[in-house]
Amino acid sequence: MPTARSIPIEPLDAACCEPYGWMLGKPVRADGDTPAFVSPASDFWREHLFDTGSPGETEILWVVYRNRDESIASLEVHRLTQQAIVPLSAPVVHLVAASTEDGEPDLDTLRAFAIPVGMGLCMRPNIWHATRVRDREATCLMLTRPSTTRDLVVHLKTGAPARESAIRTIGARRIEGSQ
Repeated sequence: MPTARSIPIEPLDAACCEPYGWMLGKPVRADGDTPAFVSPASDFWREHLFDTGSPGETEILWVVYRNRDESIASLEVHRLTQQAIVPLSAPVVHLVAASTEDGEPDLDTLRAFAIPVGMGLCMRPNIWHATRVRDREATCLMLTRPSTTRDLVVHLKTGAPARESAIRTIGARRIEGSQ
């Protein structure tokens, strides 16, 4: 019986996740052209301009992840929109992989990032992904495109072909380490 290939869990880092998207939760920088305000009472700054593709609206989803399985059997992709995930109640392990030229998962690029509460990752379109929790369920804020959500829900409930997303079975992979 073949053994699962191991994927180490890495800390979330802006440079390491750049091929897949943008790290969310970086410290405020008030010294550039990006809008930012810092005061004793509060700070705010632009983190990222979210792109849903054209035409598109931004949808805010609440997602509760419960899957603690260290094995990874499939990955999901969204073709038209960026998608952001921000853990609110517990950390998550978020796996990402680039797409090959023919749009399939490039398993040579598969990485696992530990995303702590209050930080996040905004994935580019066509990034394959899966999410796991380690200790307990995690409620996450997600930004996506409403048509992508509808398309995926119909696919998962009825088996109808998805148009904006895809799910692929992959060879045995296993996340390792702890968050």
